[in-house]
Amino acid sequence: MSHRLQVLVPEALDRRIRKAAQRSRLSAGAWVRQAIERALQDNHQSDPLDQLARLGAPTGDIGQVLAEIDAGRG
Repeated sequence: MSHRLQVLVPEALDRRIRKAAQRSRLSAGAWVRQAIERALQDNHQSDPLDQLARLGAPTGDIGQVLAEIDAGRG
């Protein structure tokens, strides 16, 4: 199901969007949807917590982890 999102943009930005869409042979709406998807994907990839979660590294109780770190320093 699709939902309508209305966004007001300045005339200069509208012209840039329409030119970019035309170069890509897309409608302005399709171009904006793709741009939003790319921005959300880029933002997701740059989130440090998401990057750590994707590593699949072992995790543990924070108290235990800190105790092990301290024990290793001694």
